[in-house]
Amino acid sequence: MVSSGTIRIPRADGGLHDIQLQPAREWAQHPQGFRSRVAFAAAHVVADPLRENGPGQPAAIDWDSTLGFRQHLFDHGLGVAEAMDTAQRNMGLDWPAVQELVTRSAAQARAAGARIASGAGTDHVGECADLAAVTRAYAEQVAFVEGAGSQVIVMASRHLARLANDAEDYLTVYDEILRQVSEPVILHWLGTMFDPQLEGYWGSDDIDTATATFLELVHRHADRVDGVKVSLLSAEHEVGLRAALPEGVRLYTGDDYNYPELIRGDGSRHSDALLGAFAAIAPAASAALAALDEGDLAAYEREMTPTLPLSRLVFAPPTWFYKTGIAFLSWLCGHQPGFTMVGGLQSARSVPHLAEVFALANAARLFPDPDLAAHRLGLWLASQGAPA
Repeated sequence: MVSSGTIRIPRADGGLHDIQLQPAREWAQHPQGFRSRVAFAAAHVVADPLRENGPGQPAAIDWDSTLGFRQHLFDHGLGVAEAMDTAQRNMGLDWPAVQELVTRSAAQARAAGARIASGAGTDHVGECADLAAVTRAYAEQVAFVEGAGSQVIVMASRHLARLANDAEDYLTVYDEILRQVSEPVILHWLGTMFDPQLEGYWGSDDIDTATATFLELVHRHADRVDGVKVSLLSAEHEVGLRAALPEGVRLYTGDDYNYPELIRGDGSRHSDALLGAFAAIAPAASAALAALDEGDLAAYEREMTPTLPLSRLVFAPPTWFYKTGIAFLSWLCGHQPGFTMVGGLQSARSVPHLAEVFALANAARLFPDPDLAAHRLGLWLASQGAPA
């Protein structure tokens, strides 16, 4: 399937087409981080390909590769958003694995002088009988994350979504948690495109009504909220929410469809970043943010714009399976030895979808070793029955 610098890949219509391999690019590292924006990449976990990682089984993690990937993010100036949905929370990553992951990653971030923020939710308990049980579950995870030396990201809770009757129930739980935190946290609003079980979060299916409740909470506790991470894939909503936040509270975009314009900003306000997409495009994101530090908007656009078609494909519906594309790219880039995921999630995307992920990453020159990426893709396509 690889010949003379080209590779043949399948299309969604059942046909085949040849693409030209792009040469590797020397991406500069930027371990000191950035002045103009705060940027986190939500990182995936690397499954051990030689251990059981089937649906419903405890996560067996390749720790060397998982931590090596985090160092790759740190080297490009990105903080790590740990144990989030990118790491398969509620989709295969069990609580004992979360605890070890946060502990290891927080220690690594301290050694690297890098930022880390880690998800705290309620997913370690089976069922919660009432709101008090939800609050206790949240408090346990918040205490664990703080004790590991990481900033807290208060994740959305499926338990709370099932039990809450109205906006006041959400405010009651979050009020109590925010009164207990030791340092300012990041509040995460995860939309149903990422997790359908969070329907009606903040007490309403109406986005404006839910936003009003969310803003009420943030204004009540502005001194305990570093920022909000919003994953609704709506640039218009994010711009409006950004303008309504209290002074000093950041908006960390979670919009993997529109992040270039939101991070660039409109001249008066901008979004910072907490993105799963940044795990896939770390070198390009780093180059773009470095250009932004220098006030070079043209260079920012040149670096960031080519990554957007790739991100939009990786996060295409059903969006909650985007983790498969992130892990696939990590394997193609040589960051991990195999394309295996906890919970068997490597099967969640089709052959044409992942072949096109390869094509768009190639177009953006994101492969540090294009020949290795093409070789691995060829092996994988052959194993899937694609013709030579």
